[in-house]
Amino acid sequence: MKKADIESRTEELVMPIIESGGYQLWDTEYVKEGSDYYLRVYADKEGGITIDDCVLISRALEAKLDQEDFIDEAYILEVSSPGLTRKLKKDRDFERSIGRKVLVKLYKAENGGKEFTGILKSFDKENVIITADEAADINFTRDNISTIRLEFEE
Repeated sequence: MKKADIESRTEELVMPIIESGGYQLWDTEYVKEGSDYYLRVYADKEGGITIDDCVLISRALEAKLDQEDFIDEAYILEVSSPGLTRKLKKDRDFERSIGRKVLVKLYKAENGGKEFTGILKSFDKENVIITADEAADINFTRDNISTIRLEFEE
């Protein structure tokens, strides 16, 4: 089974758990690090997710994964917070981050640089617009963005 299929199927299995607990799903990833495979689920909730929340999600998901048994390799399941400086990958991540401070890193320089910080103003399929510290809007093409993540705000 392909990585994307494993992540998609895991997301389908975890969503009812996430929704019933009042959590938000940020991401699922299936990666190989060294000789081990990891299936990671990143969840959050208003006010922050706790270790007890992660344990609850992990145990419920583990039961579903054991029942479905669709991953051939042995893997380690991890459920955690996406962190304060979480990456924005999917449209839903961008949507809930409108108005928040972000760091945009580019593959190739635009507007005189490769890194920009500002407030996420809007996005669509092709573009992301931030309002920079100089109060000017900057438009980036999504295919030139290597990463975009939330910035820590005090």
